Amino acid sequence: MPYLNYNHLSEKDLYSIVAYIKTLKPIENKIPDTELNFPLNLIVKTIPLQNYSPKEQVDKSDALKYGKYLVTIASCSECHTPSDQGEPLPGMDFAGNSEFHLPSGLVRSANITPDTETGIGNWTKEYFISRFKYYDNDSTRSISVGPKDFNTVMPWLLYAGMTEEDLGAIYEYLRTLKPVKNTVQKWSPADLAKK
Repeated sequence: MPYLNYNHLSEKDLYSIVAYIKTLKPIENKIPDTELNFPLNLIVKTIPLQNYSPKEQVDKSDALKYGKYLVTIASCSECHTPSDQGEPLPGMDFAGNSEFHLPSGLVRSANITPDTETGIGNWTKEYFISRFKYYDNDSTRSISVGPKDFNTVMPWLLYAGMTEEDLGAIYEYLRTLKPVKNTVQKWSPADLAKK
């Protein structure tokens, strides 16, 4: 849960999320108490809490600043920056290759830096937006994926609901990142991922 990034939400956006959640139909669900093993139980109890301090609303007309804001609160770096034991690898911001183990195989995040060979450097703004908007219709909400087929952890359906203005701002910000040459093998089926 990338809650530290949510600390960057503007007060208006945070209240908007709370207002939306309050419109949802309650679901009764008894959640068992959390039980953490040592040493994680001590670590969690001793982590200093950082109080939320409201951030100023970002002006949407400043596409770069607004794009950076969206990339931060959407926690894009959490999946698109490879890490070692939870620490981001230096110089690899947004270069992809974070691994996600699924029953069907190993999927890796894409390089979303503006590198023209291994990233999204050759993508136009229109193409970038269309990649997300492709999933903004009912027919893509029930794409059949077999138990051994390629799947993804990218929440395309959620981000497809973003406005073209928001997606365009994200694109504009990503274009300002340092290009990182990092070839990513997107998918290894389960039988190959074990080798």
